[in-house]
Order: sequence, then structure tokens, then C-alpha cells
Amino acid sequence: MLTVDEALAQVLDLARPMDMEEVPLRQAAGRWLAQPVAARRTQPPFAASAMDGYALPCAARIGASFAVVGEAGAGHGWAGRLADGQALRLFTGAPVPSGGVWVIPQEDVTREGDRITVTREGSANIRAAGDDFGTGWQLRPRLLSPADLALLAAMNIDRVPVRKRPEVAIICTGDELVMPGEEPGPDQIIASNGFALAAMVEQAGGVARMLPIAKDRVESLGAVFELARGADVVVTVGGASVGEHDVVAKAAEGLGLERRFWKIAMRPGKPLIAGRIFGVPMLGMPGNPVSAIVCAQLFLLPLLRAMQGDPAPAPRYLRAELAVDDGPAGPRTHFMRATLADGPGLPLITPCSRQDSALLTVLAEAQALLVRPAGDGPRRAGEIVAYLPL
Repeated sequence: MLTVDEALAQVLDLARPMDMEEVPLRQAAGRWLAQPVAARRTQPPFAASAMDGYALPCAARIGASFAVVGEAGAGHGWAGRLADGQALRLFTGAPVPSGGVWVIPQEDVTREGDRITVTREGSANIRAAGDDFGTGWQLRPRLLSPADLALLAAMNIDRVPVRKRPEVAIICTGDELVMPGEEPGPDQIIASNGFALAAMVEQAGGVARMLPIAKDRVESLGAVFELARGADVVVTVGGASVGEHDVVAKAAEGLGLERRFWKIAMRPGKPLIAGRIFGVPMLGMPGNPVSAIVCAQLFLLPLLRAMQGDPAPAPRYLRAELAVDDGPAGPRTHFMRATLADGPGLPLITPCSRQDSALLTVLAEAQALLVRPAGDGPRRAGEIVAYLPL
């Protein structure tokens, strides 16, 4: 069986960059910038006052007196030029007038009529033209945050080149499954995995398309697979009623699946299929809810990040201090549901007492996956371990 790292490398090898599209700036949040974007103007475009005060033609000195000859506000400059002994009332963001070299805060002067007297010296309080960025400065490809949208707006960019959102077709399989709200038969359960995976896809910037539940028959699976054509990624969940992923594999191989691997040395989530179908990546997830969600964290989300341009799409593991003693890991890497608490330095991590891969209540309460490498021996409280945030 492959290790987790080996399997991830093969999954990421399936990734192909999504095409670029332009979207309005308002729709660019959470999207991956596809190419560098150059500023169309300088910011600030002029020397501007950093606060409410007075523009002076020289550095402020205590006791110096100036005649106030006008005022300027943001969006309303003053057309004249300051001469020696003159001051201009300014408000934050207003252009500094010609001849102005200093802005003294209003609280550092006294004013009587049209004259001010400096009562405290300080700094110039002027934001130089281009102090933030100049025309032609480039924002490089990245996941666009709210702050990035403000930056793009200041750069006078109204349409943004981003990677298209990958469309993920999700196929849940199993004779035992019915949709929420339906009345299950005596031997049936409610389909839950697809909703978690769809939410994870959308949080990662993708578009989830949940297809009808497929029965545990090659013909039924084949028909639903056909509905997945046109998607950028195909994900199946379950299909192990005739052996681990036998039904899914048979149906997919009948449609040209190029399988990369099947089993991984991990728990939960050993029976994971990865390959390419219809020319796009396919992941065949285990049917147990925790197994499917853990596999999505480790493989599906990195795949989606890579397709959208993330140069470092692999899961980002953090460190924590083990809060309790824990036994040996066993022959496969174990991703244990765990809770986190504040510690004196690193967070304190405690594995949940129940680790059954069918327990959604435990997963819903967990805040992290504690990583116990294959063959890892017993661990004592206080030792440093790796975890993946949930």
C-alpha cells in the first residue's frame, strides 16, 4: 500500500490548472488570481495629509505663528501656493498644497481668528505620492482576500483575471441510501457524506454538483457516471458492497478509468481510488462518513487548491502538545479525531475516546486530526505531535 505522502503526490500529479476567466472585482473574493495585475495609477496619487491639521511652508517650531489663508478637504484641493508665514487648514486625505512641507495636527496649535501658533513640535504627517504603490506595481497570483480586493480597487482594477472554479461531480453510491427528508426502508440510512463533501468543495473555491444516488450495480453507476461528464473532478463515495470499491471500479473502468492506485496505508480511509476518467481526475472515497471526510481533507482539497493555482497545495500540519498518554499507532498512519485546548505554549491536543469511522457526532465535535505515523510507538503526555486543523 502507498503511504499518505506517496498517494498525495500521485493525486496532485492528476491536477491540471483551471482556465482563466475575468470577473467583476465584487465577485473576486476567495478566487485565485490567475496572472499578475499591474496598478493603473499611483497610490496616493498626490501628497496627502495624514490627519486633520494645518499645512505649513516649513517645519513647525514652538511659538511660530502663521496666518490661515484657506482650507482643503478630501476631494477638494486648494489651488494656491503657500508663502512664508502662511498656513492652510487641512482635513485627513486632503492634497497638501504647493509650497506645503509640513502638516501639524490641530491639537498642536492654538488658533485665534485666522492665526495659529505652534504649541508642540512633531513629524511632517504627510503621505507622499506613491507611498503605497506606483503605477505598474504588480499584485502576484494568490488567493484573494478582502484586503486584496481593497488593494485591487485602489489600483483601479475593475475586472480581475482569476482561475475558473473547478466543478466537482459527487456521486454517492449504495442501495442503503436515501436522501434527507425521505422515508428510509427498514434496512436503509440517510445519505450524509455528499453534503459534507459538497460543503468542503465550496469552501475550497469549487462548485459542487451532487448527482443522484447510484445503486450498487454497474449499470446504475455507469448511468450516473455519464451525468458527471463535463465536470472538472469526479468524486464517488461508497460502492464497497461487493468488496472494497469493486462496483465503483468496475463501472469506472468500463468507462475508461485510468487507475493510479487503490489502497493507502492510513486509517480511516484505506480504500481510496485515484485516477483519471473522462480526461479529468477521479477520487473514489470510502463510504464511512469519517473516512470520506478525512480523505477529502488529505486529497480532494489539495487537488482543488492545485487546480486553482496554489503553489503549496498540500495539507498544512501544525504542532501541539499531547495532553494525555496515547498508545502505539499501528501499521498505518492514523488520523485521530481530537480536540484542542489552550496551553502554556503550543495548543493541548486530546484524542477523542471513540475513533469509529462511522461516528459523525465525534467528528462534529472534533477540532483537529491528530497524526500518528505508521509504526509510531506509545506517546506520553507533553510530547510534541502533528495535527491537521478541521
